[in-house]
Amino acid sequence: MSCFLSVARSSCEPPIFLEISYCGDDKSGRPILLAGKGMTFNSGGLCLKNPEDMAKYRASMAGAATVVATIRAAAALSLPVNLVGLIPLCENMPSGMAFKPGDVITAMNGKTVAVHDTNNAGRLMLADAFIYGQTTFKPKIVVDVATLSDGIIHALGGAASGVFSNSDFLWSQVQKAGAISGDRVWRMPLWQYYTHKVTEYSNVDISNAGRGKGSACLGAAFLKEFVPCVDWLHMDITGVGMLKRGAGIPYLENDRMTGRPTRTLIQLLYQLACPEQQKKALIEKKASL
Repeated sequence: MSCFLSVARSSCEPPIFLEISYCGDDKSGRPILLAGKGMTFNSGGLCLKNPEDMAKYRASMAGAATVVATIRAAAALSLPVNLVGLIPLCENMPSGMAFKPGDVITAMNGKTVAVHDTNNAGRLMLADAFIYGQTTFKPKIVVDVATLSDGIIHALGGAASGVFSNSDFLWSQVQKAGAISGDRVWRMPLWQYYTHKVTEYSNVDISNAGRGKGSACLGAAFLKEFVPCVDWLHMDITGVGMLKRGAGIPYLENDRMTGRPTRTLIQLLYQLACPEQQKKALIEKKASL
């Protein structure tokens, strides 16, 4: 896992690759893979973040926390589904061992990755998790949750999680789940335009930054290169999953980490695991009308 370890080596705190399994389907069906970005502190590495805002980046592990909470809730509800959670955990620090802009790393699938911004370390961590998870568990669906880019804050603020997906079915299901949970989602573009921005380099396969504007879309395009042939849903929760500021969901306290979008993910898993109950509830609702 060279991509993950290149980030982890910048800190004296040892990295951990956490794997969680829940088996609720006695038919031994293929699992749903949940991946969470677990950067326990993100200083930006050598491309240092603004010191005034740096304290909040303890919340860069919000994606990992959401995955743990979702699997724990699925187990408590005894959902008939198999789940695998993969969470790479480490810090991104500006030490003498830190990876540098201009480094070229070889990911688990053999693709060469150019580091053009050490602040974009979360996508490097997830890339190896994706490859390991797909080759080891052969999942039917991959869902990742990450505070991946500040660009999604500029687009959506704290109103909704940004969702990127290569599956219209998965998008329709998570959109429905967000409407039920009250923690909204909004679909963002996953166009080839952005893929070209991160892959059209003469000396490497892919860049961890890409060219031009649209950091959230470029981040999703990067991750897409490591999920080649499975239904995939990426949730960028930078705007919703970190510290709550100002008005918003009333049961969340200001200046506390939110845990969003755990409720939406649990609802999504329920819909995927229990489609017959969903259909029955819809029929009953129509009959009552």
